[in-house]
Amino acid sequence: MNPAQLLAHFDRISHAPDAIPSLRRFILDLAVRGKLVEQDPRDEPASELLKRIEDGVRERKAHGEPTEPRNAIDVAIDSLPFTVPPSWRWTRLIQIADVSYGFAFESSRFNSNKVGMPLIRIRDISGTDTQAYYQGEHDPAYVVTKGDYLVGMDGDFNVRKWKGPDALLNQRVMRIKNWQAALVAEFLAIPLQMILDHLHALTSQTTVKHLSAKHVNGIYISIPPLAEQHRIVAKVDELMALCDRLETAQVERESRRDRLVASSLNRLNNGEAADTFHDHARFYLNHLPRLTTKREHIQQLRQTILNLAFRGLIVSQYHDDEPGTALLQRIASQDSQKRRVGGRRRENRPPLTPLDCKGIFETPKNWAWTHLDFLCESIADVDHNMPKAVSDGVPFISAKDLKDDGTIDFTAPKMISEDDYQRLSRKVQMRRDDIVYSRIGARLGKARLVNVDTRFLISYSCCLVRPLHAFIDKHYLRSFLDSTLALSQAHKGTQSIGVPDLGLGEIKAFKIPLPPLDEQRRIVAKVDELMALCDRLETQLTTTHADSLRLLNAVLHDALAPAG
Repeated sequence: MNPAQLLAHFDRISHAPDAIPSLRRFILDLAVRGKLVEQDPRDEPASELLKRIEDGVRERKAHGEPTEPRNAIDVAIDSLPFTVPPSWRWTRLIQIADVSYGFAFESSRFNSNKVGMPLIRIRDISGTDTQAYYQGEHDPAYVVTKGDYLVGMDGDFNVRKWKGPDALLNQRVMRIKNWQAALVAEFLAIPLQMILDHLHALTSQTTVKHLSAKHVNGIYISIPPLAEQHRIVAKVDELMALCDRLETAQVERESRRDRLVASSLNRLNNGEAADTFHDHARFYLNHLPRLTTKREHIQQLRQTILNLAFRGLIVSQYHDDEPGTALLQRIASQDSQKRRVGGRRRENRPPLTPLDCKGIFETPKNWAWTHLDFLCESIADVDHNMPKAVSDGVPFISAKDLKDDGTIDFTAPKMISEDDYQRLSRKVQMRRDDIVYSRIGARLGKARLVNVDTRFLISYSCCLVRPLHAFIDKHYLRSFLDSTLALSQAHKGTQSIGVPDLGLGEIKAFKIPLPPLDEQRRIVAKVDELMALCDRLETQLTTTHADSLRLLNAVLHDALAPAG
């Protein structure tokens, strides 16, 4: 391999999903196919090596040692996902090494205080120590020493070289040692892992997959000439070291970019002086394609757009707009007792007065702050008793049906009976231009606008938010409820340590900045424009990753082609 060739393209291919792991897998794939180094005709043939292995098998057989499997499920060589050079030879794993299995040590003698011998369970094979120790008598045959190879027989069938101190081999862990004829274990572990991966894919689709001794007895390993084994291991080590350096460089580069993105967005979000703000905004927008290389960056950008919107920093203020304080005065002048919530009149409502925004953030002078309750005709939820599901009925939308793309998913919701709908809808009736707001669970704080005339009801995990359309733009209110400004207030108002549960009183008390109505509409238009830009960036990011993956595969095939 020519490292310079790979490095020349790495800035592009590293954007591919799992670029470094893909490179590592490809190196190992070429190693087991005999395409990583040259075959040297001067090497002692693998057939001679196989003869010595067979001599050793006959010698052990003469001493009464078992050399043939009593039960085996042979793994067909032609079914494996790789082929090997004609000069290589195949032989059973159990004929080239000692294979043994762990013991079911008495669990009552386990301890976590490191008293006794370390006990290797499947979870421990990749480490240098174990989570459990065993205090008691044990058979020396079950002692694992440094350098033995271990295989987890449940789960992923991983092959690992033990790097810890002497330890005991627990059940469902296989140990391989004493490789015959000076075979290079570091090489043989590579095709063994690929064969085990193949067996893993063939085993039944159960929660945990199991490897049996019959399968192990049926494993054949490909054997190159001994000198070639050493060359392959040396090349693999060299290329894995290169991968380590590439990974370190990639991590550092991404870390620098992440810090730059975080710093840039932090400056924008902190509402600095106008001239400084515009300089930072200009820098970020000029470098947007290079800065937004992850979906997390775009998600952060979306929230920054909303944060700036509610600070009055994405559109201009006009002096002839009716100020937010005047809007509040007009709301206060209405007969609040005539506005209903779930069929009940509002009682004992506090007087509407502008809020002090100190401790939150500064907004333009013609804005006002108020509680969410004063900008809504209704904020309500249904009875807390969950109605029974039916196969055919009225959609019963819950928080899980609020999609990340900003819509409500009506394709597979829970259905409730007509009787339950009629009973529950006496309190809450959903209609177009209402907002469904999730108030319980992991999806707390999702707001979705109803833009269909479908008849449906919401579950207790959500609540209805119905804007006073004459005073607040529905899209502005929906965006506020979806912003970190609302989410931070939601988390402060949750009533449960376990599952977050936000009461209606806390939702009604949300503090919301209120611009002039015309400015609200300008903000909504600008937010839509910038969110569309985010959509394009996400599409571009997907395309870039796909292109990088194709380039990665092409470069790997070229850069890792065998010499000569």
